[in-house]
Amino acid sequence: MSCKLRSWCAASLLALWGALAWAQPAPAEALPAASAAESNAERSQTQPYNNAPFWRAVRGSGGEAGTTSLPGAEKGVLIQEFVRYPGTRLTTAGEAWRELRNRWILPYGGGLLLITLLAIALFYRARGSIGLHGAETGRKIERFTYFERAAHWSNAAAFVVLAVSGVVMAFGKFFLLPVIGGTLFGGLAYALKTAHNFAGPLFAVSLLIVFLTFVRDNLPSRDDLVWLAKGGGLFNGAHVPSHRFNAGEKIVFWGGVFALGALVVASGLVLDKLIPGLAYTRGDMQIAHIIHAVATILMMAMFLGHIYLGTIGMKGAYQAMRSGYVDETWAREHHELWAADVAAGKIPAQRSASAPPTNPTVPA
Repeated sequence: MSCKLRSWCAASLLALWGALAWAQPAPAEALPAASAAESNAERSQTQPYNNAPFWRAVRGSGGEAGTTSLPGAEKGVLIQEFVRYPGTRLTTAGEAWRELRNRWILPYGGGLLLITLLAIALFYRARGSIGLHGAETGRKIERFTYFERAAHWSNAAAFVVLAVSGVVMAFGKFFLLPVIGGTLFGGLAYALKTAHNFAGPLFAVSLLIVFLTFVRDNLPSRDDLVWLAKGGGLFNGAHVPSHRFNAGEKIVFWGGVFALGALVVASGLVLDKLIPGLAYTRGDMQIAHIIHAVATILMMAMFLGHIYLGTIGMKGAYQAMRSGYVDETWAREHHELWAADVAAGKIPAQRSASAPPTNPTVPA
């Protein structure tokens, strides 16, 4: 490049820099007091290319409402204030929520569910279905009354609807959208979202009934420590006595039904706008969604183990919740302390008016 050309380029850059410096607005503290109150049209005359009044109106002066004819709790505030959620950078609340959802909740939550399913599959392949060591006696003990089973199955049905619809809404774009296309996926997602909103209140009411129904038999006891220390015999096949519900079932009850259930229901009621008195701002809904998503993923992971042991993982467990009765041998091998209380008359073997089912293959 010739010396003249280099000089011309340098002079052009200096001229451009000077023009930009001249057009740069002065700092706020250097402006006269009247300048801050100027409209965007007035500012274009005193300070061309300085659109500060426009962006102050868009941002809502740091979260404060501006002027608009639209209704809503945040009318006039178009951009939320800056926040920093766990694992996100300092940015506007909407962007921080998006980062937390897409970078943390969805990938790690989906990974947790897949790892749980894989662990269950490996455990089933290694251990198989847990059966009885002794022969059935044909004598039945009522484990669940009709009311207890009705409460359980109502809650279970609502949970399945919520879990399936929630998984499709959260993860469906990764595994369903490429397969069925946008039109079908959009219709399916809308239908499942509607089912999700209707099943939510049913889940909340049935969860409360389940808690009140089974809380007495899920109170911790010293025998639970022995069960936990031996892993309930799930890995070595050892017999570990327990009451009506063992320590593992109590962990699911207090951790899943009570703690996570309360978070899921409370945040879900906020998202459905069913709690009176709340402003339901975007910030409220974003925080409620974060709590709801994390709690539901943890609940699903915990309940997957419960569903496995209540179906194919343990022989006789599903029949107990279906008919309400178990054989004496099943009661002794899986809940020996509860069976002993029944044998001693502390707990009635028959708590409802209906007659126990007969087992024609085993003489009474």
